[in-house]
Formats: sequence, C-alpha cells, structure tokens
Amino acid sequence: MSLPSLYFVRHGETAWSLGGRHTGRTDVPLTANGEMQARQLSTSLSSIDFAEILTSPRRRARQTCTFAGLGSSAKVEADLEEWNYGDYEGLTTAEIRTRNPDWNIFTDGCPGGEAISQITDRSDRLIAQFTGRGGNIALFSHGQFGCALAARWIGLDVARGVHFALDTASLSILGPKPAHPDMPVIRRWNSIPFER
Repeated sequence: MSLPSLYFVRHGETAWSLGGRHTGRTDVPLTANGEMQARQLSTSLSSIDFAEILTSPRRRARQTCTFAGLGSSAKVEADLEEWNYGDYEGLTTAEIRTRNPDWNIFTDGCPGGEAISQITDRSDRLIAQFTGRGGNIALFSHGQFGCALAARWIGLDVARGVHFALDTASLSILGPKPAHPDMPVIRRWNSIPFER
C-alpha cells in the first residue's frame, strides 16, 4: 500500500509562541515576523505539485498557508488543530510546573483539555485518511500536535513525541522510504528554509 508525502508546516511566529505560551484553541494571529517567515516558505513549496492542501482551522495556521502561497486551494481540517491545553492554555511550561513539577504533555496530557488517547486517535485518523494514497499533501498545523503526528506516523506511542521539536515556520516531510512505498519514515525534520 503506497503512502503520500506529507509536507508538514508549523505555523509562523505569534506573540504567544515567541513568549513560550501554550497556544491551543486561542486564535492568535501571526506577528509581522511570522508573516515574513510564512512568505519565505513559498520558495520551498511553490514548485511542489500538491494533490491536497489542508490547514488547521486556527488563524495562525490559515495565515501561514495563505502567506506561503497555498491558501486559495486549502481546505480546513479540524484534526490538524493544536493540542487542547485546557487549564494550561496560555501558560508557559515554567508556570505549569509550579502547579505540577513533573508535567510532560506527551505523557500527562492536559487537565480540562485533551488526553493522550485523544491525541493518538486524532493522529491515527489523519494517517488512516492518507494511507493508500500517493502524491504530495501539504499540512499546515502546530508544534506539539506535529510532534505527536510524527511519532504515530512511524509507529511510536505519542509519548515519544517528546523527542521531537518544531520551530515556527518549519517544514518537515513524512513519507515513504525510497524504494519502499509502504514504509513510513521521517524524510526531513524541522527544516528552516530561510535564515533567522
């Protein structure tokens, strides 16, 4: 069974991402720098023939898609949303750890938000949607959800997502291993197509 190449783009910089604040459902816009980052992604994406372009419903992901030059063909996909941080929405990791010193989103989830099982289910739904399809698919989404998705793509538990990191406006490619169209691999990770 063939697999597509998923071009996973984390949204550009926002004031909250710059400050390290956990941003799930809060609909913050890109900063001016985030808009510039997204425009610079177009150089890497413009020459790729995408069978489908999907974006999280959150404003920062949709803006990134638009500034990267792909917004006119994009469809909103709710499963690409960032983790629902619940009670931890808007807090930094340091602030969360004053309440819960050993907290790790990839093993603990979020009180009042999404549990590990829900993120696993959401990731697996997306992967099942793409399995058996070839071609290139662009996904505009978020940092911690992207790490969870990558872990599930290669058959790991969401807890292993802790070992991945995604910068704003980064490009990663999840796809088949060359000459092995049914073997999911991470072909590129956290690539920044411009100088910061």
